Amino acid sequence: MSSDTMANQYHKLEAKAVQELKDIANKIRIHSISSTQTAKSGHPTSCSSIAEILSVLFFNTMRYKVSAPKDASSDRFVLSKGHAAPALYAAWAEAGLFPVADLQNLRKLGSDLEGHPTPRLNFVDVGTGSLGQGLAIAGGMAFVGKNYDKANYRVYCLVGDGESAEGSIWESIHFASYYKLDNLCVIFDVNRLGQSEPTSLGHDIDTYRKRLEAFGFNAVAVDGHDVEELVKAFHVAASTKGKPTAIIAKTYKGKNFPKIEDLENWHGKPLGDQAERVLQHLKSLVKNTGPLQIHPQKPLVDDAPVVDITNIKLSSAPSYKIGDSLATRVAYGTALVKIAQNNPRVIALDGDMKNSTYSEALKKFDATRYIECFIAEQNLVGVAIGATCRDRTVAFVSTFATFLTRAYDQIRMGAISQTNVNFVGSHCGVSIGEDGPSQMGLEDIAMFRTIPGSTVFYPADAVSVERAVELAANTKGITFIRTNRPATAVIYPNNQVFEIGKAHVVKKSGNDQILVIGGGVTLHESISAATELAKSGVGVRVLDLFTVKPLDKEAIIKNAKECGGRILVVEEHYYEGGIGEAVTAAVSEERDIIVKHIAVPRVPRSGTPTALLDYYGLNSKHIVNYVQDTLKL
Repeated sequence: MSSDTMANQYHKLEAKAVQELKDIANKIRIHSISSTQTAKSGHPTSCSSIAEILSVLFFNTMRYKVSAPKDASSDRFVLSKGHAAPALYAAWAEAGLFPVADLQNLRKLGSDLEGHPTPRLNFVDVGTGSLGQGLAIAGGMAFVGKNYDKANYRVYCLVGDGESAEGSIWESIHFASYYKLDNLCVIFDVNRLGQSEPTSLGHDIDTYRKRLEAFGFNAVAVDGHDVEELVKAFHVAASTKGKPTAIIAKTYKGKNFPKIEDLENWHGKPLGDQAERVLQHLKSLVKNTGPLQIHPQKPLVDDAPVVDITNIKLSSAPSYKIGDSLATRVAYGTALVKIAQNNPRVIALDGDMKNSTYSEALKKFDATRYIECFIAEQNLVGVAIGATCRDRTVAFVSTFATFLTRAYDQIRMGAISQTNVNFVGSHCGVSIGEDGPSQMGLEDIAMFRTIPGSTVFYPADAVSVERAVELAANTKGITFIRTNRPATAVIYPNNQVFEIGKAHVVKKSGNDQILVIGGGVTLHESISAATELAKSGVGVRVLDLFTVKPLDKEAIIKNAKECGGRILVVEEHYYEGGIGEAVTAAVSEERDIIVKHIAVPRVPRSGTPTALLDYYGLNSKHIVNYVQDTLKL
């Protein structure tokens, strides 16, 4: 069915309803000016360009429960251009969620009406504000709605024209088109003006339309300030099957702000001494001053299933033999399938690395619970954040550890979004070998340690990686599991108990003189070095941290003191931000403890894993020398 045919089936609104929607739009403008005036900061002109869009969405098109903003069956809205938050807050206030007077708390310390939306507010699913991210999140929500919830709720995402210059937006457009997310509607607010100058396309609506159609979208161009055109366009979007819809709304920054509308140099500024004049004009445009006759509509059916993602367990215990050799990345795939067998809401996402990260194990077990995001890591992370919000899924995102660095902004915004996404980074350190430094994760521990509330796992063998996956699935906040490419020996019994923040002594003697701490490959090299040193009567205790964050500070200090106050840390990571700095910080207030730290000192070269570990001083031969040198201190 064509867009024209669907538009012809649209039932035109009565004149009174049209006027009320116009009035609500101008009330949103009034609230946006008033609240930003009180705050003495904000973006009232950016709010003004989307006022009619929000009015039509919240009071005509969307079906949702005002009294239960997190309701699983309600339509979802993502404000990707998060700086227009005052308009979003105003829409919810007008809908009746909270008093309009509360809008005056905008940007005040202690108020949840912050400068950009965050889930501190019960009507906000994810944090936005770092531009270019909202559409990936909306895509994740729509994917879950269509494929897992199989519910009727729709997802709307409002994107700014300035942020559409971000490549991540087009990654997300491709994803939505590829998966035929016809329950997703993207609205482009084409108001022509960026922060410091006009956008590259300005009001070239036709180019936006051609680009979106080329990506497989149903693209509908409208006057973004004409409520009747918007109502009709949203009707077309809801009626379009087999492809997502993009509504390209031509708007004006500062719409209905006399002597400010469509002018530069008003971005991110309250109206100041122009406010009263503009407010008076806007108030004159509001025709109906009494109670609203139109109200938000509830969902037609409560069809989203009840989901339980608590107490996820491995379907069976680890089953390995001590001494067997297996890469932890392989054990990750095994563990992923085991927790998926235990809970139907466990899903995996990958960026075309599934046969290297071993997330393909889940695809082979149940292809419906594997989402291929291809080589588009920013969208990969955003989709996972969208898929997990409102506790609809437990998502594990995997790729090479180093490739997650390109999505760092999405990951840090995930923390602001209070997400529970689990990340798994394989191919860390120089031990990956010949592929060279572009493929080596050497910054990943530092990156994830800086994320607020994160948990960073560094499991040493197949047994501990299975338990790390199980623990991660039940842990609030962002988690990261670092896995290795080379095979390493199983060192733990299958019944070993693991806890977040609890380290394990994996080798000790009666006369330990130094505590050696490694991770992954270097932990195994440390065990080999300790075995060699024991032949000459040198006792070495080896500690497996299991989690780098939180760190088992108590175990590190206790064992270090029992070993004469000497610690040697050897890791496959750059010096900055890895295990060594974490350990050094942990013992910084302790007397009589010294830390020797060995890590990768510079950009590495290609070579065999064995040659590289030797070249950068990370193998057992060098660890023996470091121990002997340290004992001389």
